[in-house]
Amino acid sequence: MGEALRRPTSIDVSNPRLYQDDTWRPLFAQLRRDDPVHYCEASAYGPYWSVTRYDDIFAVELDHQNYSSASELGGIQVTDQPKGQERPSFIRMDPPGHTAQRRTVAPIVAPSNLANFDALIRKRTSAVLDALPRNETFDWAERVSVDLTNMMLATLFDFPPEDRAKLTWWSDVAIANVESPDAVVRSEAERTAELVKMGEYFRKLWDARADAPPTFDLISMLAHSDATRNLEPREFIGTIGLLIVGGNDTTRNSMSAGLMALYENPEQFELVRARPELIPNLVSETIRYHTPVLHMRRTARNDVELAGRRIKKGDKVVMWYISGNRDEDKIERADEFIIDRAKPRQHLAFGAGVHRCVGDRLAEQQLRILWEEVLARDLRFELMGPPQRLYSNFIRGIRSLPARIVN
Repeated sequence: MGEALRRPTSIDVSNPRLYQDDTWRPLFAQLRRDDPVHYCEASAYGPYWSVTRYDDIFAVELDHQNYSSASELGGIQVTDQPKGQERPSFIRMDPPGHTAQRRTVAPIVAPSNLANFDALIRKRTSAVLDALPRNETFDWAERVSVDLTNMMLATLFDFPPEDRAKLTWWSDVAIANVESPDAVVRSEAERTAELVKMGEYFRKLWDARADAPPTFDLISMLAHSDATRNLEPREFIGTIGLLIVGGNDTTRNSMSAGLMALYENPEQFELVRARPELIPNLVSETIRYHTPVLHMRRTARNDVELAGRRIKKGDKVVMWYISGNRDEDKIERADEFIIDRAKPRQHLAFGAGVHRCVGDRLAEQQLRILWEEVLARDLRFELMGPPQRLYSNFIRGIRSLPARIVN
């Protein structure tokens, strides 16, 4: 009887509607309290384990001997990649293969290089903010979040700036849930066709850079590295797609989420106005509070025990970052937006271990500069309606955010 009382009946937190409707909090609170490593027997994506507490998620992240990211075992989402259409990339690999490919692209987002981006990001951010209308409604997600992130992506790739909207489109295609009524693609075949077009576009850039001396951009780095120069076609598409999504979704959705959180917590907005040295804390708190990547999945390589639960070889193990970042046993007042926390960088939104987001510092830099420039102009905002949220159990996306500058 005690065991039956302790463990809730099967709870499915993989339903994308929970995140589009923003109704996920009570289910995760129940799981963290009653059954933090929970087996869901049936879902649209098959059976899976939900790992919902901070420390348990961290343990899975660090144990790539028992928990695999490999594409051939299913990849990194609760949704399995379609058989025969897998798109391997280094995020869907385990060491040592993962390590060599990640090392190829890491220098462009190393701290020593981020300083070189600072003036450019600030110039672009200033121009975007100064071009926003005053006292009329505009879409913050489109005018600020999307515009700034695809400009940065174009810089990282040395991508033709006139075509940079394609980067946002391909990111949306790559992460779309094809079951959504308003999905940008409505089937896996349609997704694959669009990503093949992406691959063809990038292949032309790749070949030109492979034939030229190395330059300091992502395409040239990949084309000249022994670890990546001979990627087979699906891995080529998977790698380019990973870099586009990784360089786009966390930053753009955190830019929108930051405005929402500050508007909903005006005392925090006034606090950062009075103490602008808290802007780096604001950035970290926004990323934790919003958690733009909802989950990452692993597949058990072996029979293994986690928090007293016995996981079998081959089982899906889903780390719900959105829940770990609200774990009250690890983060005090975790459901509140507090920018002067003692440990603002204590969160799981970037993952941990060998798969920690390679571009985390660049994302923080872009967000920091955005809020520095907002404060420099003393811009004050009103939200003119609810956000339009993405139908997804993987990316906590904000597709539209109507706002108005009121000063």
